[in-house]
Amino acid sequence: MRLRLPEERPTEPPTGYKIAHPMLSQDGTRAGFTGVSLGGALPYGVLDEARCVYGRRHRAPHRRCDCGFHCVHDRDTAEALLCTAEHRAAVLLEVAVLGAYIRFERGFRYARQRVRTATVGPCACGAVAGALADAGWGRPGRRALAAACAGCVRGRTSVSLAAFARLAGDGLRVVAGRGVQPATDLPEGLGVPELVAEAALLQARLDWFQTQLTRLDDRPSGGEE
Repeated sequence: MRLRLPEERPTEPPTGYKIAHPMLSQDGTRAGFTGVSLGGALPYGVLDEARCVYGRRHRAPHRRCDCGFHCVHDRDTAEALLCTAEHRAAVLLEVAVLGAYIRFERGFRYARQRVRTATVGPCACGAVAGALADAGWGRPGRRALAAACAGCVRGRTSVSLAAFARLAGDGLRVVAGRGVQPATDLPEGLGVPELVAEAALLQARLDWFQTQLTRLDDRPSGGEE
């Protein structure tokens, strides 16, 4: 006799959380995601079906394989993964677990999913993200994207958060996470390097004026004629 796993029949799809990298097709007409670990070689859409990353013909999730989509139960657990250096540019996904799934203590391994919401972290400079820009790497036919503010996008390939949601389709919501300042606070045409240079120049001028004032204070006062 084989030990059968208990079966669940939920009235609504379970909700899970995971992190992933946003991806944009080479021609800029399609958007999706790719995983941060084992499934990173297989980009997926907002509504998609898992495939075995090892190329086997069985349906995911197979009990004797580790294929299938993966997610955790708790949002805080998924957010904690964004603290590691290799995952800083990833986004947080809220997903609906669809089809067959295997429940674990911390999450699910499952056959199909719908990405409901993608939360984009701040730009590398700390400002609230207003776009997703070319991250400098990708997969064949797809560019990886990372959060960027208006001042840091520059000439890179980029899409706004709303445009990414539209290209991804299937009702995806893309929202910006918290940052130290809104992107609109940056002067037009100036990024962080330019602002640092301007601040250094202003400081040098203030130092020069302070020196001149000190010299005037040290001059001996002349008598009246």
